Amino acid sequence: MNKQELIDAVALATGSSKSITGEAIDAVIGAITNAVVKGDSVQLIGFGSFTQGTRAARIGRNPATGQEISIAAAKTVKFTAGKAFKDAVNGGA
Repeated sequence: MNKQELIDAVALATGSSKSITGEAIDAVIGAITNAVVKGDSVQLIGFGSFTQGTRAARIGRNPATGQEISIAAAKTVKFTAGKAFKDAVNGGA
């Protein structure tokens, strides 16, 4: 499912227009992004949590030449699925 299909599905489920639904989804994504950029976590009970993580600097290899390269440290985004979401994916098991 891409973003437009998500907008269509939410608009159909809520009876709202696609343009208003698109703005609402953009606002939700923006709020989550801004919170994680600031280092806050976003917890949506039953769905999951978005948090900021870190990846340490390390030495890697260029697969074509075998030459060692330095890979810089980076910030990452982590998503941890909530229990209800996991249960739904696993068929309620």
